Amino acid sequence: MLPGMAVRPIKKLRVALVGAGNLASALAPSLRKAGYRIEWIVSRQRPTSLQRARRLASEVGAKVRAITAADINADVVWFCVPDSAVGDAARSMMGVAEWERRVALLSSGALTSDELEVLRGRGAAVASVHPLMTFVRGSRPMLEGVAFAIEGDQKAVRVARAIVRDLHGHAFAIRKQDKAAYHAWGMFVSPLLTALLAAGENVASAAGIARKEARQRMLPILDQTLANYARLGAPGSFSGPIARGDLDTIRKHLKVLQSVPGAREVYIALARVALRELPAKNRDSLEQTIFAG
Repeated sequence: MLPGMAVRPIKKLRVALVGAGNLASALAPSLRKAGYRIEWIVSRQRPTSLQRARRLASEVGAKVRAITAADINADVVWFCVPDSAVGDAARSMMGVAEWERRVALLSSGALTSDELEVLRGRGAAVASVHPLMTFVRGSRPMLEGVAFAIEGDQKAVRVARAIVRDLHGHAFAIRKQDKAAYHAWGMFVSPLLTALLAAGENVASAAGIARKEARQRMLPILDQTLANYARLGAPGSFSGPIARGDLDTIRKHLKVLQSVPGAREVYIALARVALRELPAKNRDSLEQTIFAG
């Protein structure tokens, strides 16, 4: 329970979400399912933004307010806007709400809770609460089992941890100085993984396989690779010609990939990581071939 708040169980806290994009569209129904009251969806005044906000508000039983007129009555204000917009959004709401005894949260992997300093100065307890999950248009991931990195003021962190627990997520502490590395980690395991798969589609095209067909054919091996990784870790799930020390096959790969723009460079970079981090036979010869590539 947040000191100074009216006596109210955590699950009855009133929540306002600032933004109605991909993250908010997944978070709002998850919060409502967990027993929270979504009072407001706060939006920019652009017609497209207000339209998205109205759709989301209708779904979760909330009201819509423009950010410059958001006379909101909520215990928790959760900023779900792009990193570049957090500071402006917080400043826009400085004078349209009483911030004492309220909690302000932002969901940024790279920014710290200090981005909400203007609201902290008005009496709010602030924290950064970032789900390690990907949010894209047309997909609403469940937040159960998702890890949430949290840092900020003690009171806000306590409330954020209770919310994550009610979402059946897993809260963990992150230091402010570690946020950039944390976000880079997330970049590796989702956006750059997607880029790797896109490069894989290009290589499939070189083998005469259409992109759509390649995606379908890749799914079983991707599923099994992730299953192996989850159960055995990276060393135990590593396979292929580097693990076997198959120098001739690596040479054939490097030759054929010369005709696939960008793919050879990706192959060499990842092969170098594999030689440093993962089990491999015939390592010295492989290093000479790959590092010369």
